[in-house]
Amino acid sequence: MGWFFPKGSLATENWDVLVDGSIDGWQHTGMRVGTLGKDRRFHIAADDVERLIWPLEGLGLKVKYRLSGESEFETKQLQGRQSVFHGPSDLIYLPMHTEVFIEGDGRVIIAEAPARELKPVKFIAKSEVPVFLRGAGRETRQVHNFGVPDVLDASRFIVVEVIVPAGNWSGAPPHKHDTYTPGVESNLEEIYYFESNVTRGVTAPAVHDAVGYLRGTSSDHREYDALDEVRSGDVSLVPHGWHGPVMAAPGYDLYFMNVMAGPDPDRSWNITDDPNHAWIRETWHHQDTDPRLPYTA
Repeated sequence: MGWFFPKGSLATENWDVLVDGSIDGWQHTGMRVGTLGKDRRFHIAADDVERLIWPLEGLGLKVKYRLSGESEFETKQLQGRQSVFHGPSDLIYLPMHTEVFIEGDGRVIIAEAPARELKPVKFIAKSEVPVFLRGAGRETRQVHNFGVPDVLDASRFIVVEVIVPAGNWSGAPPHKHDTYTPGVESNLEEIYYFESNVTRGVTAPAVHDAVGYLRGTSSDHREYDALDEVRSGDVSLVPHGWHGPVMAAPGYDLYFMNVMAGPDPDRSWNITDDPNHAWIRETWHHQDTDPRLPYTA
């Protein structure tokens, strides 16, 4: 089957994007994107899914939530951002069995995974989001590491945002996480949600096409062959196999959100590099990071 979903193909009556277990062969991760407004809010009933909620873009969100066993709702305001290319925003982690209402201005993005146990609610202010520059030279990208095990005590998922400035490559060398070998490699399915735009500092021409690319190939007998041309609102699923690089075309910045989870007994993010391209990491020691990064407000 195809694992690429262009903008609109995963829309429902309520959500601009909804990835869940209704997609054949997909079971460990999910995500939502929704547009909010004066007369538009979202309600999610309590279930066995853990969630990380934050403003994709816009002024911000008000999140009302009721935990399992509680009679009253708690409320948290989340500060937003102008766009995904203007640094991180506030986030809130909510455990399984939590009822949620969301309202505000702009768009909300939600990472999801079926959970195994209850974890504590956690609010992360935008000023506290770990921002890293990974790679060097044309492989420099900006990573918001708010949903990794060292930062967030979640049940199943690992969640990050990545910004790839125009002409740069992310996910090089290609890598995989589709076989569980304790301490060596994790078995994680992965969602890519994309946004793209004319690169910062350039006035957008009247006619343009903000585009990027994602490459993926099989690592064993399981079929997987992806060369996806991606734009704002597109989703690519990686069920297994080598994936990367993600390429931002010249003139266009690329953003993606990753949510990963799998059947492993532990929550870890261990990868194996494609041996044909693993040497690329060594070249970073002799290059400077891209001076355009980090992108902040």
